[in-house]
Amino acid sequence: MILYKTDAEIELMKQSARLVSKTLTEVAAMLKPGITTMQIDRLCAEFIRDHKAIPSFLNYHGYPFTICASVNDVVVHGFPNNIALKDGDVVSIDFGVILNGWHGDHAYTFLLGETSEDVLQLMRITKESLYKGIEKAVAGNRVGDISYAIQEYTERKHGYGVVRELVGHGLGRSLHEDPQVPNYGKRGNGPRLKENATLAIEPMINMGTKDVYTDDDGWTVRTRDGKPSVHFEHDVCVKKNKALILSDYSIIEKAEQANSNLNTSYYTLKHEAVAV
Repeated sequence: MILYKTDAEIELMKQSARLVSKTLTEVAAMLKPGITTMQIDRLCAEFIRDHKAIPSFLNYHGYPFTICASVNDVVVHGFPNNIALKDGDVVSIDFGVILNGWHGDHAYTFLLGETSEDVLQLMRITKESLYKGIEKAVAGNRVGDISYAIQEYTERKHGYGVVRELVGHGLGRSLHEDPQVPNYGKRGNGPRLKENATLAIEPMINMGTKDVYTDDDGWTVRTRDGKPSVHFEHDVCVKKNKALILSDYSIIEKAEQANSNLNTSYYTLKHEAVAV
């Protein structure tokens, strides 16, 4: 059953989502080669608690950390560790917070230093696919319209692997609510979207095969072929004509661009693509 929120509840959810965005902004400012994802986990935990919120992921079904830190071929659910990050790493940070009883939950992928054109392209296409999905998150459409838009752009147009085992989801007082929001599917299929449904839309796109496997830890999901994966996620509220994005990438992007250790050259690729 899809749970619809009041306008007042949407405002509270926006506060939760924006705290995730602010925390990711702190990550964007401190990321550099030599630091570890465990250091990032500690920073996020402290920042969240300093803002009177609770980490959503910590102890969720036994998950032992505040964040998921997925590097290179890790798609999602990577455990933070004490391995130093290095130039060329693809680093996805995903986590949630509970603030005033409501969850925020989104993800952002960063690039450290120099990398290949193939990785830059994967970053651009995955991020753009997120917004193509969001464009379909309007009242009267169906979940399959979001799914189709993401798959069409990433898999059919660019040949990337769209992960099947992991999907987006509803969001609210619970971290995972109905409906599930796959990144693949058919237009016109799935539950019909109504105003004030709240969704976490999150394309998880692999450079190579769509196939994945889970490490012995029971959490870490990797690409079957060892090629990199990229993950972007926004918290979104369904509206009549245009979806309301509750999270805020603009502050993350500003910090990312100000950090000389991070590679944002795919932004230029994006602007060129839009201009065509």
